[in-house]
Amino acid sequence: MTRRILNRKRSVVFHGIRDALSLPAWVVGLSVLGIGGLARDVGHPAGAALLSTLLMWAGPAQVILYGGLAAGAALPAIALAVCLSSIRLLPMTMSVLPLLRRPAHSIGVQLLAAHYVAVTVWVESLRRLPSMPVEQRFPYFLGFANATLAVSSLLTYLGYYLAGALPTPFAAGLLFLTPIFFTISLSAGARSVVDWSAISIGFMVTPLFTMTIGRDFDLLATGVFGGTAAYVIGRIRQTSSA
Repeated sequence: MTRRILNRKRSVVFHGIRDALSLPAWVVGLSVLGIGGLARDVGHPAGAALLSTLLMWAGPAQVILYGGLAAGAALPAIALAVCLSSIRLLPMTMSVLPLLRRPAHSIGVQLLAAHYVAVTVWVESLRRLPSMPVEQRFPYFLGFANATLAVSSLLTYLGYYLAGALPTPFAAGLLFLTPIFFTISLSAGARSVVDWSAISIGFMVTPLFTMTIGRDFDLLATGVFGGTAAYVIGRIRQTSSA
């Protein structure tokens, strides 16, 4: 019985790996290809570039890190800027963890799961996990997230040695892959008026928040505003139809 359970969990993990390698992992990996070049520009070894992806796994935060080092900024200031840029991941983590949490999971296991939350992993988790049996969600998430992180780390390392070989327009286009994939995945997972309202309102208010709040908190503010507005619209529709 125990062996059968282990085999079933292993099969679910491999399912997550296959789904990640089918496209999402490569989208994320190509978007961080330039991080290796940034690390090389500031004199870091290839291993440090790879380690930054393993530990941070957030392209904007890594750009801030190496941009700050290149500019000679103080390390505490760089650390603060990196933390502020990663606040956008907090609402994503809070929405995914309830889908993964099981009574037997310790705080350490939950913190490990939280570390894996990145934009693409978050979108795909919200799209795939709710329809899965509860006991399969965490193994699938681990398979999907670890495959995505492994590809990202590999391409960061590769990017270190490709620095200077990629044309600037091509490198910029690779960075744009993630938001394009993010938008397509969100649209594919939209099932109701509330979902479409949140996406549409988010698109409309993003430029406003970017100009007024700045790039550290604009995505967080957009998510809170768009999600709250969509929730209100949903409640109004429920009340009207009742």
